[in-house]
Amino acid sequence: MKVLLIRHGETDWNIEKRIQGRTDIPLNENGRAQADALAEILSQRPAPVSALYTSPLTRASQTAFAIRNRLALSCQSVEDLREIGFGLWEGLRWDEVKTRYPKEFEIWYENRRDTRPPDGESYLDLLKRLVPALKNIIKNHTDDGDIIIVTHSACIMSLLSLLNNTPLHEMAKRYPLSNTAIVEINPDQISNYFWQTGRTWSWSEAD
Repeated sequence: MKVLLIRHGETDWNIEKRIQGRTDIPLNENGRAQADALAEILSQRPAPVSALYTSPLTRASQTAFAIRNRLALSCQSVEDLREIGFGLWEGLRWDEVKTRYPKEFEIWYENRRDTRPPDGESYLDLLKRLVPALKNIIKNHTDDGDIIIVTHSACIMSLLSLLNNTPLHEMAKRYPLSNTAIVEINPDQISNYFWQTGRTWSWSEAD
């Protein structure tokens, strides 16, 4: 049994390089086509899929519904699979964030693990809700079929960074994710993960 983590299809904000976060942007025409193509690819996998979960944000749920319709699965929305919240930075491009929020950006850039953008979440906040949600999904899975989870790039990249102890500043370079990218995870990697005793975090101190 595998856990298939999938990034949602393309949106207009992806094309415009705008920070989406929790802002509920739908798929564009190309994103819908990507979702349909993804569903076809998944239907041809030899391993059976028996569960499908999605972030509640529209871009993820639209991607998941294409899979649901092609594979004839039920689909469950899980709130804690949503993208990291970037607060007041959402809708801006990163160059605009640097111009409008120079001090806040500098502090966040130096410590993305713990620092929150204005009205947003830190990566610590993200993973402290994401990891338990994933553990719960795996714990309640009662057969050998694969689990598909449609979520977001920061969710997948930060999880991979956590499991592999990759510094955050290397996240995008080490784990680049195109729209509808599929990442296979052994469920034991998640189920057996624990916060290190006596510490609030276990990511590389190099970040």
